[in-house]
Parts: sequence; C-alpha cells; structure tokens
Amino acid sequence: MTSATLTEASSRPAAPQLSIGSIPLAVPVVLAPMAGITNTAFRRLCREYGAGLYVSEMITSRALVERTPESLRLIRHHESETTRSIQLYSVDPVTAGEAARFLVGEGLADHIDMNFGCPVPKVTRKGGGAALPWKLAHFRSIVEQTVKAAGDIPVTVKMRKGIDADHLTYLEAAKAAEGAGVSAIALHARTAADFYSGHADWSAIGTLKETITSVPVLGNGDIWSADDAVRMVAETGCDGIVVGRGCLGRPWLFGDLAAAFRGEQHKAMPSLGEVGDAFRRHAELLVDFFDGDELRGCRDIRKHVAWYFKGYPVGGELRARLASVESLQQLDDLLGELDRDEPYPGEAAEGQRGRAGTPKKPALPERWLDSRELSSVESADVAAAELHNSGG
Repeated sequence: MTSATLTEASSRPAAPQLSIGSIPLAVPVVLAPMAGITNTAFRRLCREYGAGLYVSEMITSRALVERTPESLRLIRHHESETTRSIQLYSVDPVTAGEAARFLVGEGLADHIDMNFGCPVPKVTRKGGGAALPWKLAHFRSIVEQTVKAAGDIPVTVKMRKGIDADHLTYLEAAKAAEGAGVSAIALHARTAADFYSGHADWSAIGTLKETITSVPVLGNGDIWSADDAVRMVAETGCDGIVVGRGCLGRPWLFGDLAAAFRGEQHKAMPSLGEVGDAFRRHAELLVDFFDGDELRGCRDIRKHVAWYFKGYPVGGELRARLASVESLQQLDDLLGELDRDEPYPGEAAEGQRGRAGTPKKPALPERWLDSRELSSVESADVAAAELHNSGG
C-alpha cells in the first residue's frame, strides 16, 4: 500500500510487549482462526501488511490423528511463516493429546491453540465447541492432556462467555485452563446464544483479566479498526487482541493494528486499484495453496468479493462476474474494468463484516444443562461432535 493511501496524526502510547509462552510478538495481535478463511494463503497475505500471530483454520484432532489428506494439507505452512500456529478442535482428552504429540513430534507447529468457542449448531448440539466448557472436568482433562503432550510448545485456549446468559462458563473454564498450564486465554465476549449478533460484552474481558493473573488474557469481538483494538485494551486491561471478521477483505488492517500498537496513528485508505491488487494477490496465493489448481483457487476467492469491495462503486454485474471467476486471466480481465483511481470511500468501507445473524437458542444434547459432569450417554454424543473433516 502506497503512502498516498495513509493518513498520519498524533502518536499514541505504545502497547506493552506480549509473549505467548516462549514466543515474543512484535505487536499484541492475533489473527482469529476462521474456517475456510485463515488458510496459508490468507495468512501470508496478512503478514505482508502487518505483524502478529497468524493462526490456522480449525483442524479436528481426530482427523489429524487419522492423518486424513485434507488435515495434513491444512497444517502445511509456507516457509515465510516463521511461527507456525495451528488451532485444534477436540472433544476427547486422549485424541487431543495424540494430535498435539503428532504435531510436536513431527516438528509441525510452534504454537497450538484450542477451540472451545464454536457456536455452530452442528457442533454444539453434540456438546462440542462453546457447549463443552459446561462439562468442566471434561474440559479440564482435554486441556491438561494437550498441554502435557505439547511439552515446550505453548498451548492457548479460545472460548466464549458460555452457552447463554444463564449458563456462563468462561471464568471457571479459564481458571481450569490456567491451572492446566496454558500460555494464554482468549475470550470472544459473546455467548453461543449470541452467535455474532449485537455487541460483544467487553466488560467480560475485563472481568477475566482481573481473574486470571499468571498468563496473558486476549480480547476478541467487534474489532473493526485499530481504534477499536486500542480502545479494547484501554477499557479492559487485556494483554492483546484477537481479530476475526474485521479483517475480511481488509488484510491491510494488520498494518493499522501494528502501527497503533507501536504508538502511531496510521490508517490505510486504499484506492479501488489497490483493493483490486490485494484481491488479485489473494487469488494468486490461493492457487499456490491448492498446489497450482487455478480453478480451485479462483473458486475459493469468490466468497471474498463482497468483503473486498464493500463500499466501493463496483456495480452488481461486475461483482457477479468476479464471483464466478474461473481463472487468473479471467480475473485480470475483470479487474481491468475497475476505475483504479477511485478513492477510498470512507465510512462505507468500514464497520462490520460477515454475517451477524440474530440471537438463537443454542442446540445442545438432551438434558445437557442438567449437570456439569459428563455422563456416559453424553460422552457418546460428544465423541460424534468431532467430525473427521477439518477447516469447517
């Protein structure tokens, strides 16, 4: 991004240094794992704009233990990814430990994150994701086995506030994770019932920070700009931030975040031509990610069209053709139709990205909320929550 796209203003106080275990971060910023999004192509693109810890999309521990081809492909890192961060999803202590042992033994990861925040009904109705910490002892066992198997590799956990407002789990689960030896705890300040609706409850992040004192606490939820990130840290006292939907179609957000946490006021304001260049670079990296399969890479970039061109005067007909692209040459031809000099549209390109949805009653196993202990019947349901596929 050229200097013409940036504005400079007064400086900010620099953020404190953050380390995840033995891994120092230049800025206290983590890319949230997002299924189908945070593959190595997107991680590489974001790194080209900024700094931080870039986590893979979710990998199920069962699939990894069974060495499914897709899981082995998803854990591949480009040589430029000097800190290889993988998020594991697991519902079973033994499988979680085996997956971590495999990653460490094969030298495939420098950091392991654990997913206990997924609100998707197909996961929670089997007792997985954001539903699992309700069964506190079972949650603790999964984390303990992963930390033990990981050895010197730092393990972190990402969770939500709980199932709903009446069944909050984050404080007890965080204490259990802290006791199990994790290196950091990240909180998406919504419940499973909230899904992505409304506003994240940043006060819960502040409460967690007051409760957990021996490891860093990271905040997640409604970070759409560098100003939001700085404000979250100031309001909650958290040690760093995790950004998810806010970077969709905006990899340059990581440049803004890096500058903000260095104490600089800096905002990327890309022209339409520069947005097109980033979109083209993303497609190129996706083709590389799919081992040169141009059609597959171009099909994958289609879902990013609305995010990249949000707020820009790109007509519906051209957007539709971009969302049907099948080759890089076709993409180049379509991008050639853009008015490259069209300036940054301001507020129209800002704000929320991705579907917010509405609050909904979480799908849970029958009688799941009757007890904090995992019954033998529920254990079978939970086992079914860990699908063989990864990244979804």
